[in-house]
Amino acid sequence: METYALLVASTLNAGTVLALAALGLLINEKSGIVNLGAEGMMLCAAIAGFAVVVHTGNDWLGFAAGMGAGALMAAIFGLLVIWLGTNQYATGLALSLFGVGFSAFAGIAYVQEKLPPRPHFSVPVLGDLPWIGTAMFRQHPLVYLAMALAAGLIWFLYKSRTGLVLRAVGESPESAHALGYSVRRIRLAAVVAGGALCGLAGAYISIIYTPLWVEGMVAGKGWIALALTTFATWRPARVLLGAYLFGGVTMLQFHLQGMGVQIPSQALSAMPYVATIVVLALISRNPTWIRINMPASLGKPFHPGS
Repeated sequence: METYALLVASTLNAGTVLALAALGLLINEKSGIVNLGAEGMMLCAAIAGFAVVVHTGNDWLGFAAGMGAGALMAAIFGLLVIWLGTNQYATGLALSLFGVGFSAFAGIAYVQEKLPPRPHFSVPVLGDLPWIGTAMFRQHPLVYLAMALAAGLIWFLYKSRTGLVLRAVGESPESAHALGYSVRRIRLAAVVAGGALCGLAGAYISIIYTPLWVEGMVAGKGWIALALTTFATWRPARVLLGAYLFGGVTMLQFHLQGMGVQIPSQALSAMPYVATIVVLALISRNPTWIRINMPASLGKPFHPGS
């Protein structure tokens, strides 16, 4: 029974990485911007956060550094695609490639570094409960923050005036511009906010999820987060559920190995990516469903003077 509790706990831990990144990308895409640079942003944030914790010993400063790195890279991306009119997909891919290379270069000096001893978190009373305490209430605070963020994003997008304006920009930037809203500034703010969340996800990987630095340690999670927004049809609650689904698939490979299941390790490692492909293939069978939920201006440039 304890084994299954640990599996649930590790699923929440792994799913938090995807949830934070995917919720950030969701904010981007609700404004009509597609950012394919998540992988690169997360890698740069991972090394930035790890380096800060190595030198300061403070995890929260590391998280702030990761968010700052992600926001800075996203701001550069936003200026290029929103003001200079570069292609969103090509610029995002360039950002991702840059992040992979730059993080590898910047992280050379930190490969052998170790972080201070990791603190153990537990919700008072609830953390001592049998099974459910181990499974649910001994998580890092960012795990619960990701859940609260998803709930807050639901309220923001569907109940607040600012959220409704953001969705309007994603649906019809021309109409929003005609009503006097600064489409470019709103989109840039959304891109920077999304980049900060991707950065937080990257820092969480290197500081909490696997407290070390190795080149390419994000290992495709940025791409899975991108797929997750489509899988969730741009709904925050579905993003959260999908993140835990993929997190569970990721952790299942280690659980099966621990049980002695005779499956090649390469096949187990491929499980999260196979699951991503299968889910996207199933969703693609109903393009009308995607079209109804997808922001109408997603990936389309907007020029105020045109």
